[in-house]
Amino acid sequence: MHPDVLIVGGSYAGIAAALILARARRPVTIIDAGSPRNRFASHSHGVLGVDGISGAELLKNARQQLLDYPTVRWLNAEAVQATLRTEGVEVRTADGQVLTARKLLLATGIADQLPDLPGLAERWGSTVLHCPYCHGYEVGGGSIGLLGGHPMSAGKAPLFADWGNVTFFSQGLPISDEELDAMQQRAVQVETTPVVGVHGEQPTWLEVELADGRRVAQRALFVPAMQQMATPLVQQLGCALVESPLGVLAEVDMMKQTSVPNVYAAGDATTVGNITLAMAEGVRAGIGMHHELVAEDSLPR
Repeated sequence: MHPDVLIVGGSYAGIAAALILARARRPVTIIDAGSPRNRFASHSHGVLGVDGISGAELLKNARQQLLDYPTVRWLNAEAVQATLRTEGVEVRTADGQVLTARKLLLATGIADQLPDLPGLAERWGSTVLHCPYCHGYEVGGGSIGLLGGHPMSAGKAPLFADWGNVTFFSQGLPISDEELDAMQQRAVQVETTPVVGVHGEQPTWLEVELADGRRVAQRALFVPAMQQMATPLVQQLGCALVESPLGVLAEVDMMKQTSVPNVYAAGDATTVGNITLAMAEGVRAGIGMHHELVAEDSLPR
């Protein structure tokens, strides 16, 4: 039997949506490649009721609970192609499987694109971080760096002062008088010499290397990671995109429907958020798809 809904992406948004649909006794299939965005971080913080749990454990528990529902099927595979059909959607996987459904939820998330500096990628999720709300408390205060280069970086620098003694590495970014005044009020130090790389034994410490040869010790370095869609499915289907400060996002309405009929999107692909917000988006998408399915089932045949 074909599912009512295919969900590509078995992380927080995808599982949350599937749970809503399963509790409505709707058949749903999740296609998951096993690459959640937060796989580089050892723990997940700020998640109500499970603060500090590892992301892997959180997803494992959620998946086990979801699979207790008899209408749910889980497929470990990579979705590589999605197309529209007369009455729904079709998804092909890398191993040759073809699946169809009335609705499709893209919970595929985004891929973080780090600045091209030596040493950043291998420290991503340990001493090179992006979200102070997710990781700032665990850094434990002391000297922390914020890498500039993104137009919003200077304006955000005073925010980071609640988590440590901040050095803003401007990377050539112009700083307005207003931004500089705000930094001074929050005791943020400004370093204009460009950063050329990072060093240090992770996860305990790192040094920021500057173009003039100096090395500045830091507890952590927060970097602006640009975002792109983690899979090409959004573009393949022709879903409208919108610009965000950190990249493009899929455009959706209040119930997470994209610009393409029968195609929904939720999670990091539609909002700059975190685990809690991704789960909330998944819930809204699940409700939206269920309402649409019921509306279609109620039409005279």
